[in-house]
Amino acid sequence: MATNITFHQGSVTTTERNELLKQKGITIWLTGLSASGKSTIACALEQHLLHLHKFAYRLDGDNIRFGLNKDLGFDEKSRNENIRRIGEVAKLFSDASAITITAFISPYIADRAVARELHEKANIPFIEVYVDAPLSVGLYKKARAGEIKDFTGVSAPYEAPEKPEIHIRTDQTSVIDAVQQITEYLSSNGYLD
Repeated sequence: MATNITFHQGSVTTTERNELLKQKGITIWLTGLSASGKSTIACALEQHLLHLHKFAYRLDGDNIRFGLNKDLGFDEKSRNENIRRIGEVAKLFSDASAITITAFISPYIADRAVARELHEKANIPFIEVYVDAPLSVGLYKKARAGEIKDFTGVSAPYEAPEKPEIHIRTDQTSVIDAVQQITEYLSSNGYLD
């Protein structure tokens, strides 16, 4: 770990950046089991926000593992580090006044709490969205048959959020309705002003 480094404060303040870009940065953290609809909702939400002329960017779990996190596996330690890195990256994007949308399984409550705390310390809103789908969807049949190792929700744990800001049941909610639910939350809390 480097000890001979110094944080270099920029000359643009958060307030100035927000005023010039006409929006405040926030992180929308989608969490849920594999194949629950996180990425699908995140893509649709990003598209919707861009159509509202908002600077929005999506960080997707699988996509990040092709680059930044390609050195990580799926054991518990790697999953912890995956979410730690994404928490930091999301904070940077949101600090730049982006509406940052993350779509990661992020299976552990403690790791999501670390990401939330990182944002709170920087005065950046963190909105946890629990994308809740029953175990009867997706790749779970193969995982139960032992064909997929370290599969979250079967052979690796998933700890559901205790108090997410938004809870979406994808077996009862369309993608359009999920995007509307998130957008209404953002609007009613002043994040889209």
